[in-house]
Amino acid sequence: MVGGLMLAGQVVAETTFEDFSGDANARWTYVSDSVMGGVSTGTAGIIGQGLDAMIHLRGQVSTDNNGGFIQVRRRFSESWPDSVQGLRLTVKGNGARYHVFLKTPRLSRVWHSYRASFVAPVSWQTIDIPLDMFSPSHMGIPAMFSASEVNSLAIVAYGDDFEADVSVREISLY
Repeated sequence: MVGGLMLAGQVVAETTFEDFSGDANARWTYVSDSVMGGVSTGTAGIIGQGLDAMIHLRGQVSTDNNGGFIQVRRRFSESWPDSVQGLRLTVKGNGARYHVFLKTPRLSRVWHSYRASFVAPVSWQTIDIPLDMFSPSHMGIPAMFSASEVNSLAIVAYGDDFEADVSVREISLY
């Protein structure tokens, strides 16, 4: 438990999900649209140590050849509490729009996810993304999900032709 957040007059616990310490490179995987014939290119990795550790995703997103994404994702088996109301990201970037993709075991296709977007400011900022802001990527996906079902989280540069450059220093659950 890291701290608390005041919501509707009550304190809700905040828990650090990822601070990119330890063996974070083993927990996070880079994926691009090249897995399906796209031509986007990029890199992702952990830079810094201790309180300065962060994941950095950068590259060129191209919608050519039916492409359009680069991402860094973490799959996990530990369940989030059902009481989780949202994600809190400490993030900086180049002012472009990025996305968080969440996956659950109920999603039948690898390209299905629940998605929310954020703008990565040029200096460090903490951004809250309530879970009710996530929407299904495709028709036929259940409209709602439980926090305890989430088993994958990705930071994604997606959907447009642009130069991606985003860093995340911490991801918390609130």
